[in-house]
Amino acid sequence: MELRTVDHPLVAHKLTVLRDRTTDSPTFRRLTEELVTLLAYEATRDVRVSPRTVETPLQTAAGVKLSAPRPLVVPILRAGLGMLEGMSRLMPTAEVGFVGMIRDEETLLATTYAERLPSDLTGRQCYILDPMLATGGTLGSAVQFLVKRGADHITCICLIAAPEGIARLTELLDELHVPCTLVLAGLDEKLNDVGYILPGLGDAGDRLYGVVQRRCEGVSSSRGRGSNRGIASRGRRRALPWPRRSCTPAGSTRRRRPAVRSAHHRWH
Repeated sequence: MELRTVDHPLVAHKLTVLRDRTTDSPTFRRLTEELVTLLAYEATRDVRVSPRTVETPLQTAAGVKLSAPRPLVVPILRAGLGMLEGMSRLMPTAEVGFVGMIRDEETLLATTYAERLPSDLTGRQCYILDPMLATGGTLGSAVQFLVKRGADHITCICLIAAPEGIARLTELLDELHVPCTLVLAGLDEKLNDVGYILPGLGDAGDRLYGVVQRRCEGVSSSRGRGSNRGIASRGRRRALPWPRRSCTPAGSTRRRRPAVRSAHHRWH
């Protein structure tokens, strides 16, 4: 496996802001997209192209185009979704597939719970997006999944990685005999006792999208999370956590006063 750690001041700057615990989710998402676009330049260095001729306003010019079949971008759910926009911005004609994997926090083993991919990936170059390479189990399982379907060239794009994860991924890929490149923004120090990267940047999924609240106060979890359907309990309706909107009764002659807006409000 070839390892490429991108050494660039802008990459280092954006990664530093991502690590900062005070960076909010909107800023974290935006910086992730920007950082992935920078990494994608290096990651697509070996993308396959074929010759093409075009007509300029002055004469014929030789060029290239992406070869068929088109490259496949595969974000690993859910944190990998935060990297997709940055990759698609650079390579908008690439196809997109999805793999959902979850890591058992006790055994540190990854299992696939969802996938949306072509059944035959023969001859396809695949770009896997996963923010962090920690133990290597999730990313390694994703690579194996794609190779079993026929992918013959894999590029993994991660924001950060731990040495233990790189060693594990290298071990897994040596058995596959498929060219693979790992592109990083930063190589971190190590894993802690529970498999988290140090110094790291925290849980990428939570920092991208926020922590999922599994149960809301006053709402039954039996009818779905975050839903209003569980408000009724034992025949009585609980008080809603938000004020009701006032409305005009049917048949009422009461009219709403038209909003008065100044010229400054209308034009500015």
